[in-house]
Amino acid sequence: MSAFPGPRDDVDLAIVAGVFDARPGAEAALGAVLANYVVVSRRSPGCRNIDLVASLTTPGRFLVYEKWESADHQRDHLTSDVTEQLAGAALPLLAGPPDLGLFQAVSAHDLM
Repeated sequence: MSAFPGPRDDVDLAIVAGVFDARPGAEAALGAVLANYVVVSRRSPGCRNIDLVASLTTPGRFLVYEKWESADHQRDHLTSDVTEQLAGAALPLLAGPPDLGLFQAVSAHDLM
């Protein structure tokens, strides 16, 4: 018997990853905007978790990694006021468009 439980059949996670590069001089401001987004978004319906990390190899680069109960929850959040506010606050702080991706969970299932 494996020490790790397998994926739950009743959960079809939607994984979103976004890479955001700050324009020079806006690193702290972008980090603050993204941190606020993460804290507020974690209370959204269907949110399993959202993490924010800063690159150690590329100054001013941030990664937001989101896990949603379903694609429907993720889509609802994408069109929410929280996401619109993020876009409005982050846009002037970005060096270019964010690199956003939607992923299928392979081994991203929670252990509990």
